[in-house]
Amino acid sequence: MRFSPSSSRVPFAATTNGLIATAIGRATRTIDLALFVFSTQEIADVLQVRHADGVDVRALIDPQFVFRDYSEALDLAGVALPNKTCAIEPGNAPWPRPITSVGTPDLTPGDVLHHKFAAIDDRLVITGSHNWSEAANRNNDELLLVIQNPIVAAHFEREFERLYRTARLGLPERIADKVAVAAQACPTLAAPE
Repeated sequence: MRFSPSSSRVPFAATTNGLIATAIGRATRTIDLALFVFSTQEIADVLQVRHADGVDVRALIDPQFVFRDYSEALDLAGVALPNKTCAIEPGNAPWPRPITSVGTPDLTPGDVLHHKFAAIDDRLVITGSHNWSEAANRNNDELLLVIQNPIVAAHFEREFERLYRTARLGLPERIADKVAVAAQACPTLAAPE
C-alpha cells in the first residue's frame, strides 16, 4: 500500500507511480489495464520492456483521455501527437513494436471508465484512487493497493474481460488523421530535450 502525494525530492522508485512500475516490471505473462488517465512515461517504458519480453499487454483507457497528446496510450500505439504548439511531451517514446490491444471500452453515454487498476499474471492486482499520472503522484491525496491473491485477481480480470469484449481497439482513423495533419503542420517536430 502507498499513499500520495510524494515530494518532488522523493526518487521516482519510492513514489506511488514507482510502486506501479515495480509491480508491472515483475509481470511474466499478462498485464491488463483499465484506467481513467494514463500519462506517466516511466510506467509506459516498463510496459514496453515487459511487452518486448513477450508479456501480453492490453489497455483500456477512458475515451476522454485515451488519445490526448500526453496520453501514454499513444506510445503503446506507436505514435506521437504534438500539442497545439507543435511540441511533443518530454521523454515521449512511441513503441517501435506498437500494440493494437489498446483502446476504449464501449460505455453508456455519459459514463466514464473511472477504473484505476491493473490485473497481472492472474495473481496480482494494482488498484486504488490513484490515476497513473504525475498529478496523482506529486499533488493529489491518493491511495494505491497492490494485492497478490488469485481470487481477487480473478474478479478484476472478469471486469476487464467484460469491458474488453466490446471495446474499440487500435488507433482510430480520426487520431491517425490528426497525427498526419500534425506532421504537415509541424514539419520540424522534435522531442524536447
